[in-house]
Amino acid sequence: MVYNMAMKKANIAELKNRISEYLAAVENGEEVEVTKRNVPIARIVPIHKDAPNQTKLGCGKGSGRNLGDITEPFIPEADWEMLGKSTT
Repeated sequence: MVYNMAMKKANIAELKNRISEYLAAVENGEEVEVTKRNVPIARIVPIHKDAPNQTKLGCGKGSGRNLGDITEPFIPEADWEMLGKSTT
């Protein structure tokens, strides 16, 4: 296992107080080791994206069908417990 000697380290209190700075460093490719009483407990690492999102707005247009009134509830009103009506 290879460790990055320049890895940032932060105890929990310091991380809490400066979370924006540490997350900015992670966003720039650095790793941050989180410690509790100088014992490492976690590591924050950047997420490596394979490729940028290529989804285009409207790409699913026409792929679904509306089978009824979209304003009507899915469950029949007689089955609604919150209305206080008993089905028994």
